[in-house]
Amino acid sequence: MTEKDINNWIMYHQIHQMARNGFSNARIARFLVIDPRTVGKYLAMSEHDYEQFLIKQISRNKILTPYEDFVTDKLVEYPDTSAAQMHDWLKEHYPQFPRVSTRTVYNFVMFVRAEKNIPVAEVQRDYFPVEESVWGEQAQVDFGQYNMRTSGGGRKKVYFVAFVLSRSRMKYIWFSDTAFDASKLCQSHEQAFAFFGGRPVTMVYDLDRIMVVDENMGQVLLTNTFRQYVASAGFKLHFCRKADPESKGKVESVVGYVKKNFLYNRLYVDLDLLNAQGLAWLDRTANFLPHGVTKQSPQSLWLVEKEHLLPHKPIAMEKQPRYYHVRKNNTIAYKSNFYTLPQGTWQGRETRVILKQNRQTLEIYDHTGQMLLCTHQLAGVKGKTVINSHHRRDTTKTLQDLIGQCAARFTHPERAERYLAAIRQHFPRYIRDHVQHIVTALEGSEIAPADQTLEFCLKNELYSGQEFKQVLDVHRSEVANPPKRPTVKLFSTDCAEKADQSPQISSLDDYEILINPQKKLI
Repeated sequence: MTEKDINNWIMYHQIHQMARNGFSNARIARFLVIDPRTVGKYLAMSEHDYEQFLIKQISRNKILTPYEDFVTDKLVEYPDTSAAQMHDWLKEHYPQFPRVSTRTVYNFVMFVRAEKNIPVAEVQRDYFPVEESVWGEQAQVDFGQYNMRTSGGGRKKVYFVAFVLSRSRMKYIWFSDTAFDASKLCQSHEQAFAFFGGRPVTMVYDLDRIMVVDENMGQVLLTNTFRQYVASAGFKLHFCRKADPESKGKVESVVGYVKKNFLYNRLYVDLDLLNAQGLAWLDRTANFLPHGVTKQSPQSLWLVEKEHLLPHKPIAMEKQPRYYHVRKNNTIAYKSNFYTLPQGTWQGRETRVILKQNRQTLEIYDHTGQMLLCTHQLAGVKGKTVINSHHRRDTTKTLQDLIGQCAARFTHPERAERYLAAIRQHFPRYIRDHVQHIVTALEGSEIAPADQTLEFCLKNELYSGQEFKQVLDVHRSEVANPPKRPTVKLFSTDCAEKADQSPQISSLDDYEILINPQKKLI
């Protein structure tokens, strides 16, 4: 009897035992995590019936039975073959192979392995104990990230970098609320060296894009910022091979330790508090408790290693500005989103600005980095265009100058100012938009249609930039296309002479005598 048969019999008897104790089929199904219909089916079976059911299950034909020899031969020749690769081989060698799910193929491959006793061949790596590092010789560095819970029930992703001295296991961690770049990495090194009281000879890293642009057979091309920092700091570099995290297992363990012991179930409040809590955790736990390998406190061993660390002179970290090209529509692209700039920022293809991210705020400066152009709240999702409607306005002129410029376009500026004041009373927050709309509408217009439009809007109380433009368009079209007098079609050439003749006019007295003859006698 196999282990699977034993488990089936245990489940069968447990179902009957719970049923005798008065549990419903649904309650038994929830407890055993099976379908309620399965519970009812097994309760209806005697032990003999259930035994025959198991025998039938073992001996039943499988849809892939015709391919058992092929699968067996392949597994014997290549024991490490996966079920997915076996599925592809079956479709390749048998054009009429039935359409079955990957799970069906997986179950059949595992059935053949169990029946033919062909275990999965696992590639194992041979390990050998590594000698302890020399005091002060090496430190390992790695990155991590974690989704922390917030007091509001949401989630906040934090990023951190971990340092560990290879000999003493003294640890240091530094958190950030944004992903690390080369400048921030260099800053974290300064913090770590100050915490350790010196720097080791060699720093060990992964081949991370923050530090490495390209790598070919050990030839490493560093990013510009990191290369300059390493040259100033003076430590040696050692980069692990790709897909070989065990080369820096000490710091890998530290990253997992931070996630499982420090960050797990901790609420995020703000970044400064998190870094302060991290230092306190290092002092009371990570660097205080005995290490699992050395069996000694990292703090006590650090007192020895500190004497072997090289002195480190702090380096003033000046963050190199990163320039962004301004697009023709006065926007910039930043982290898969677009952000607007004030109208007129784009001055040609070489227009560039400097961005500074301050937590959830994006500050945009001119190419000198001295003048702040605008600020935006960072978009929460990708693919958005963050628009500030204020950028559509010409802010180079004050509002009063703009009103004066607009009123000067009319014959009677005082009446125009009275009209604009009425608009301001109706739309105090949008007066600049309405005035600019009127100024734009008046461009290229003669003064006569403008005056007629002003009088019409004042008379009919049309206090809106849009309505002013609509009325102005009507008056401008009338000036451009005046109404034509209807022409009289003549029947003959002499009709023109007759048209100038005046008809004979009768006196009203004559009609009065005809109507009232007695009046003449009087």
